[in-house]
Amino acid sequence: MFKIAKKERLNEQVTLMEIEAPLVAKKAQPGQFIIFRIKDGGERIPLTIADYDREKGTVTIIFQKVGKTTKELDTLNEGDFILDFVGPLGTASHLEGYKKVAVIGGGLGTAIAYPQAKELSRLGAEVHSIIGFRNKDLVILEDKVNAVSDKTVVMTDDGSNGNKGFVTNALKELIDSGENYDLVIAIGPLIMMKMICELTRPYGIKTIVSMNPVMIDGTGMCGGCRVEVGGETKFACVDGPDFDGHLVDFDLAMRRQQMYKKHERESDCRMFGGLENA
Repeated sequence: MFKIAKKERLNEQVTLMEIEAPLVAKKAQPGQFIIFRIKDGGERIPLTIADYDREKGTVTIIFQKVGKTTKELDTLNEGDFILDFVGPLGTASHLEGYKKVAVIGGGLGTAIAYPQAKELSRLGAEVHSIIGFRNKDLVILEDKVNAVSDKTVVMTDDGSNGNKGFVTNALKELIDSGENYDLVIAIGPLIMMKMICELTRPYGIKTIVSMNPVMIDGTGMCGGCRVEVGGETKFACVDGPDFDGHLVDFDLAMRRQQMYKKHERESDCRMFGGLENA
């Protein structure tokens, strides 16, 4: 059993939790993830490690209430326990040796981009962070991102924070102004990562994306997390989740992402009052 040491509401849909998991915290690295299960017979859900504290023995997860299990997790409070918390899983991000990096987070992807920016800063890289949200009420982790970045740009789709546009707009402005990045890291919705990769391709800027397909066992045995990279089948849970974005087949990934939407909606309806309107 794993105790919830801290719970913080970041906005109406997004919650941060610190979980007491000293063995996971001891080995965790940026880019890796965990798989948790709330109770016996419950769904196994992967979440990227948003932060960790080796001294306290805690691992931070940030999740959005989008399905049955994340909504159920959000009903728990500090002092409650979850059954399983397995990790760290996946291959840690390779961040050494870069001098100037643009780290881009879209929406909840900011929670995954933050530890990348934090580690790059620790390694001595110049970090420019771009984070984007639909509106100012959905902005998360701005202070944390600011603290580990040499430059931070916060974009909103509707301009409600005074800076209207997409993360692609901000990145292009920085590149066109003369910023020479030796790496771009893009983490967020698939369509956002695809657009970032299409932007950086003609400039020849290495671009890494974090893929989050359906995962079941987290060890590569089930094949559910397969992605096509450079014409080859890779498994995000063991070969990733980081991949060369210029080689990822995003169109296939987006089609696969839609495969279980109907089942997720039906499961959600069963939890909250039946299928009458499903």
